[in-house]
Amino acid sequence: MGAAHTITASSSGSFLITPNVGLMIWVLVVFGLTMVLLGWLAFPRISEALGRRQQAIEESIDSAERTKVEADKILAEYRQRLAEAREQANEIVQRARAAAETHEAESRDKGKAMIAEASDRAQREIQAATERAVDGLRREVADLTVLATEKVTRRSLTEDDQRRLVEEALGELDFASLSAGAKEN
Repeated sequence: MGAAHTITASSSGSFLITPNVGLMIWVLVVFGLTMVLLGWLAFPRISEALGRRQQAIEESIDSAERTKVEADKILAEYRQRLAEAREQANEIVQRARAAAETHEAESRDKGKAMIAEASDRAQREIQAATERAVDGLRREVADLTVLATEKVTRRSLTEDDQRRLVEEALGELDFASLSAGAKEN
């Protein structure tokens, strides 16, 4: 009955609860051999794969740091160029303003010169017209004087008499004041 009881106990799973020293030794031996085989065959390969993985990660980190440094350098260069472009744009705007102000001043000066020239020309034309009018008035006064003298004397005057009378009449008239009055207008 003892052997039957052992078989029944072992088939029911109670052998796991009761320690069996012989089985434990064999489990430890098999575990040790497995560890030795793993250490000899698998662990170096796993360690090598982990080393390669670590090296790849470190290279990726180094590459990322180099890329970041390059990106920072490019960003700084971009900012510098942007600042230069802004400075150039401000300079262009200032030059355009200066050119516009210069052009405006030149246009203003040309306009003033044209107005002054037109005013001078108008003054000369007024002077010439005044002189023509005074000359016409002198001729008319001379003709009227001759006509009036002929009517008063009831005779025809000789050419010398006419000339003398015209000169006397013209001498009595102050044409200088007439032309000065016309200049003031």
